[in-house]
Amino acid sequence: MADGAANARRRPRRGLYVLPSIFTGGNIALGFYAIAQCLQATTADHAYFDRAALAIAFAMPFDALDGRIARMTNTESDFGRELDSLADVITFGVAPAILAYTWGFRMLPVMANLALRRHAIDFGLVAAFLFLMCGACRLARFNVAVNPKPSNPGRPGRRYFVGMPIPAAAGVIASVVHCFNGSPIDSVWVSYVWLGLLLFTGFLMVSRWRFWSGKEITLVDQRPVRLLIPLVLFAVLLVLFSEYLLITMSLAYIISGLWARLLYAAQSRRARRMGTPLPGASQLDHPPASEGI
Repeated sequence: MADGAANARRRPRRGLYVLPSIFTGGNIALGFYAIAQCLQATTADHAYFDRAALAIAFAMPFDALDGRIARMTNTESDFGRELDSLADVITFGVAPAILAYTWGFRMLPVMANLALRRHAIDFGLVAAFLFLMCGACRLARFNVAVNPKPSNPGRPGRRYFVGMPIPAAAGVIASVVHCFNGSPIDSVWVSYVWLGLLLFTGFLMVSRWRFWSGKEITLVDQRPVRLLIPLVLFAVLLVLFSEYLLITMSLAYIISGLWARLLYAAQSRRARRMGTPLPGASQLDHPPASEGI
């Protein structure tokens, strides 16, 4: 009887199961809002693109909090995990793909070489679809993977994403659009650079390269002042210099993944020449804890 009473006390109330889903619903709402803004944007009024980019950026805290709240309240469920994945496909897959296409290709001005413009628009549509497809594959792989192993293992005990997470990839798209205040690309040659960035970001999502997860950072601290000061400073910088801060963060995250891959490749070549074990090989049999989105 005592064990039954203890289990009843530990079991969360049914109402608590709704709490993580509220944040997931907010994630979906922001994704839908971003799509709606893209559909209303014109070359004369490009503020819609900026609002779409900001909506995708604001959805990231919702995506991060729903899982944390579910774990804190002991309300994790299969339904919540599936709903979270579907929300990510909408907000960080469909919405940035539409934003990337309409902002970077669809709004190209009419030019003398109409064929070049037409090709850019067609290629841009394919690149946007591939970005979406890579994001969906990234989520599907995460849902079925058990102890995923990056192709370039990091330090033992550290937790990494295997492949660039889809919110970070969406953040790259949103930060670039916001950096230009939503003003669409007006040069066909710049649009081809944008196409390359889209394809490369999609590749990073389906790659097996390691990316920093940040899961060692915790909001629980014995001295809250240590956490409060950096958060306030970050909020001030975000309000004053959001265009530069967001794109710096997103591009720095890409560079960190590239640097980790190149560094591991150099260490591997040196280890093969010297006949020593590959760096990080000891953790392949005991991989770090499961990644997250």
